[in-house]
Amino acid sequence: MFDKNNKLRHSVSLAAMLALSGLSAAAWADAYEDAAKKWIGSEFKPSTLTPEQQLEELKWFIKASEPFRGMSIKVVSETIATHEYESKTLAKAFTEITGIKLTHDLLQEGDVVEKLQTQMQSDKNIYDGWVNDSDLIGTHFRYGKTESITDLMANEGKAYTSPTLDIKDFIGISFTTAPDGKIYQLPDQQFANLYWFRADWFERADLKAKFKEKFGYELGVPVNWSAYEDIAKFFSEDIKEIDGKRVYGHMDYGKKDPSLGWRFTDAWFSMAGAGDKGIPNGLPVDEWGIRVEDCHPVGSSVTRGGDTNGPAAVYATTKYVDWLKKYAPPEAAGMTFSESGPVPSQGNIAQQIFWYTAFTADMTKPGLPVMNADGTPKWRMAPSPKGPYWEEGMKLGYQDAGSWTFLKSTPEKQKLAAWLYAQFVTSKTVSLKKTIVGLTPIRESDINSQAMTDLAPKLGGLVEFYRSPARVQWTPTGTNVPDYPRLAQLWWSHIAEAASGEKTPQQALDGLAKDQDAILTRLERSKAQATCAPKMNPERDAQYWLDQPGAPKPKLANEKPKGETVSYAELLKSWEAARK
Repeated sequence: MFDKNNKLRHSVSLAAMLALSGLSAAAWADAYEDAAKKWIGSEFKPSTLTPEQQLEELKWFIKASEPFRGMSIKVVSETIATHEYESKTLAKAFTEITGIKLTHDLLQEGDVVEKLQTQMQSDKNIYDGWVNDSDLIGTHFRYGKTESITDLMANEGKAYTSPTLDIKDFIGISFTTAPDGKIYQLPDQQFANLYWFRADWFERADLKAKFKEKFGYELGVPVNWSAYEDIAKFFSEDIKEIDGKRVYGHMDYGKKDPSLGWRFTDAWFSMAGAGDKGIPNGLPVDEWGIRVEDCHPVGSSVTRGGDTNGPAAVYATTKYVDWLKKYAPPEAAGMTFSESGPVPSQGNIAQQIFWYTAFTADMTKPGLPVMNADGTPKWRMAPSPKGPYWEEGMKLGYQDAGSWTFLKSTPEKQKLAAWLYAQFVTSKTVSLKKTIVGLTPIRESDINSQAMTDLAPKLGGLVEFYRSPARVQWTPTGTNVPDYPRLAQLWWSHIAEAASGEKTPQQALDGLAKDQDAILTRLERSKAQATCAPKMNPERDAQYWLDQPGAPKPKLANEKPKGETVSYAELLKSWEAARK
C-alpha cells in the first residue's frame, strides 16, 4: 500500500511547490475547480447531469486526485473515434482538472493485445491502464494476472471509487463479469454488429413488385438467412443497375488477414444457430464452438462435444463463401475489414448482413450518396437475420465492448491514478457527449436521454436498437474462451482456406477445431491458469455428441426454409410495444 508514506512525501513536495510558487493550497484548489467549470461550460454538454451536478462530480475527482497530483501515467486503447476523443480531448481535460499528467496512447487493436500479453507474461509494467475488448474476459479471470475491479472497489481503490460511478447504469457490465461473479473490466465503449440496408430502395414500389412476383413474399427486413439470400440474389442478378449504377445485394470481405478472424469470432456461427442457448453466451457450448463443463473448457471438435466443425458452423461458413463470390462486388474478396468498411457508403450496396454500428458516424457524413439533403440517411440498421439452426434463447449477434482493464503487475499508485481516469472518461459528466461523438453508448441513462431522442432520426436506427429489448441478444465473446489472444490467431488462417477455395468449409473447420483443441490441451498441461483451466474430454465418435440434446446439432434436412421478412415500420412498432 502506498498510503501513509507516499501521502506524506506528496504533501511535503506539494508544500514545497506551493511555497515556491507563492500560491496557497486554496488557490490551487480553486484553479482545478475553475478548470472543471471551464470544461463543463465549453465541452461537457449535453449531459444527463445538470451543470451543478457535473461540478459536484468533478469536485470529487479533484479531491480524490490529491495524492496523485503531479504524477505521470500512461494508458492505451485501440484507434477508433471514441478513443481518439478521449486521447485528444478528455485526457487534456482530466490533466487540467486533477493535476495528474495523463498520456492516452492509441494503437491498432492487434498491437494493444500484443503489448497486453507481454506485460501479463513478463510482469513488467508497460501501461497503467488498458482498454481492451471484453472478449478477453475468459483470459483475464483465469490467469490471475488481472485486477478484479470488484475487489479494487472494495479494498485499496475504495477511497478512489466515485460515489456517482453507478455500475448498474452500464449496459455491458454482464459482459465483463466472470463466472466467479466479479467484474474484471469496466465498459468504455460499445458497438454492435447489425444488418444494414438501403431503406429507400426497399420502399420503391417497382422493386417491391418485382421482388414479390419472383419470390412470393414482400421485400423487407430479412428475418432469416433464406430471405437475406433471396434479396442478395435479387439486387445482384435481377436488378443489377439502379439510376445507371451497378448495384450489389451483399457486401463482405475475404482477404487473408487477421481481420478475417474477427469476421467469424464476432458471432457469425451463432447467427447461423451454432452453439447452445444462453445469454450473454451459449452454455455449455458457445459461439466459438467451445464446450465448457463447470467452467472448464473440454473441447471444440465435435468429437469432444464442441461445435467448431459441426453442421451449423459448416453451414455458416458455406454461406459466407457463397455469398461473397456470388453477390458481393468482385473486389470484396481481396479486401480487409478496414478496406471494406466504407464501401456501402459509396451507394451501390443494397444490404449487408454483417455491419458494425461503429461505422455510423462515417456513414452519416453530409454529401455521401447514402445521405439525404436534409441530413437523414437513406439507409437503416436492423436486427440481424437468423440462420436455420438458430433457436429462441440464443444470442443473435456480436457486440464489441472495449473495457478498462488493470493488471496486478502495475504499481498500486499508478493503477489507482489510472482508475480515476477510467472513471472520469465513463462518468455521467462526460459520457453523453462522448456517446454523441463516437456513437458507442455505454450507459442506459445516455441512451434514454432527450439528446439521443433528438439525434435518432439522423442515426438510421442506432438509438432505436439500443433502446429495444432485442439489444441483449448481441453480446461479445464470453468466458468459455480461456486464452483469447492465442486462440483468435487460429481463425483467420483457417477461414482464408475456405474463402480462397483451397479447402471446403468442412475441411477448413476440421483444421480449426483440431488446432483449437491442441492449444486447449497445452493450456491444460501447462497448469498456467489459476482457475477454470481446460480439462479436455477424450475423443469419441461424433455421432454420440450429435445425438445429445443441444449443440452440436445434427445437419438439417432443409437448410433453406421459406424466406421471411418484416417491414421496418412494423419492427419499430414491436420494439416500442415491448418497452411499455
